[in-house]
Amino acid sequence: YMRTDSVNLSETALDSISSNIKNNYGAQYSHPRKYKNKNESAQEAHEAIRPTYMENSSVADADLNRLYELIWKRTMASQMADAELENTTVKIAIKTALANGIANNSELTASGQVIKFDGFLKVYLESTDEETEDQDDEKEGEGRLPALQIGQVLEHVQTTATERFSRPPARYTEAALVKKLEELGIGRPSTYAPTISTIIKRGYVEKREAFGTLRTYQKLILKNDAVTKTLEQENTGADKGKLMPTDLGLVVTDFLKQHFEKVMDYQFTAKIEQEFDEIANGKIVWNNMVADFYTPFHETVTNTMETAERAVGERELGNDPETGKAIIARMGRFGPMVQIGKQTDEEKPRFAKLKNTQSIETISLEEALDLFKLAEGLGQHEGADVSVNIGRFGPYVKWGEQFISIPRGEDANTVDLQRAIEIIQAKQIEDAPIALYNNLPVTKGKGRFGPFIKWNDMFINIPVAYKWDTLTQQDCNELIEKKIEKEANRVIKHFAEEKITLENARWGAIIKYNKKTYKLQGGGASGKYTPEELQVIDVETIKAMIVAQDPKAFAKKVAVKKAATKSAGVKTAAAKKPVAKKVKSVSRK
Repeated sequence: YMRTDSVNLSETALDSISSNIKNNYGAQYSHPRKYKNKNESAQEAHEAIRPTYMENSSVADADLNRLYELIWKRTMASQMADAELENTTVKIAIKTALANGIANNSELTASGQVIKFDGFLKVYLESTDEETEDQDDEKEGEGRLPALQIGQVLEHVQTTATERFSRPPARYTEAALVKKLEELGIGRPSTYAPTISTIIKRGYVEKREAFGTLRTYQKLILKNDAVTKTLEQENTGADKGKLMPTDLGLVVTDFLKQHFEKVMDYQFTAKIEQEFDEIANGKIVWNNMVADFYTPFHETVTNTMETAERAVGERELGNDPETGKAIIARMGRFGPMVQIGKQTDEEKPRFAKLKNTQSIETISLEEALDLFKLAEGLGQHEGADVSVNIGRFGPYVKWGEQFISIPRGEDANTVDLQRAIEIIQAKQIEDAPIALYNNLPVTKGKGRFGPFIKWNDMFINIPVAYKWDTLTQQDCNELIEKKIEKEANRVIKHFAEEKITLENARWGAIIKYNKKTYKLQGGGASGKYTPEELQVIDVETIKAMIVAQDPKAFAKKVAVKKAATKSAGVKTAAAKKPVAKKVKSVSRK
């Protein structure tokens, strides 16, 4: 039962395990134990995950057998005797004299282990999930020592001194993160997978491979009374299948730690779990517990919405060699980016989006300057300027006023004028009309919501009943006519110049402007607008209704720059933005 985090084994299972250990390895290897879960909120109603029949040490399916053997070995090892290891340290005195005749009293030390009794290691040797480069060094230092006697004279063969660099802690894998959550008492087995999938889906972390970089280190070798120096290389920073924080994740985490310190405390969730158990046991009243949390939390949210400024994780890289303006890496509306200049400058700042492999924390000045080179023109095609850049949806070619996506996996830095023209021509072929309706062309494409056809600035989704690859003139006629009929019933009146629309909704007519919905105010001659009255209503009346509900609806946006502050390692931008529009109450799953 995969939701259990119990370590409890039934008496039947314990007897079966003990019998198997004695029969296969001997009575000295058997050491029955009963474990208790450190997490008091553990679901002890279920037994631990274990094989049903301990006498079956494997299963037929090769893939399933890897998992089954892991469970079988771990279950067996949990009921076996401890391993006995003898740690041995040898002190080796140096009997040579220094150059000035003074005695050398230095010592060399060698450490190692000797297995006296293998115990549970006979069945299971647990590997570590945090694979780091340090493991190779550890393995070298854990070698077996030869048989040595006190006072034995040893002959010097070679001494090696290797340069080593400090390394950051290893990134979490999904398994290591689950283990850490268990240690901190955060969540339950049923919440671990949704938690990890949520932070990946929201872009706070990415599961990717880091290839690392080559680094040179020194090695000194003393042999035959002579020291030689060699330079060798190692690959550092390489990680595979680890959860890497994104720029968005770093900025959001720093912001939350700054304004929601209590909620971000590791013990907060564990404390909530404990209070849930006390509610279940009748020790505290649930609504009092929720009120004790929600009231101060709501005040914090309200205060943060009013006073906090949008966190952008700003980092200054240096100055542009051409203009002398500051180059800044920060989080923008559509993701991490770099900019030349500031909002307070007379000229508008220039912006460039970071590549997927780049980060605000690590991007260099030279890499940032290369990003701005993309925006420089490549030349002209059919009288229109051609350039390459990276936008919200990835790299693209700009041809005149048209934006054409570069095929996925292709580096924008490698696109020259010839390749850009090929991409433009491919798009022209793709967008070529497939039919005509009322002497206007019908084109097709694939968008965010699936395949569609476009006619007269109208986008029409293709139902499953139609074959998108082989749409005929008759198919296009049917789809367009159905869309026109539907729009005629939905749209009452459209003010094209102001981009305001009167539409029929489920509960009556509404106003649509700037992707927002507004209610009709007043009621015409009879207290409620009739379809005839709405057909002749003027735009100024509609605009007055919108302003009454949103006074800033038609106000021009003016950039305002405030003094940026730095706190807890986070720089903030000028524009104030609400942190959240909804506050969810605490619930137990």
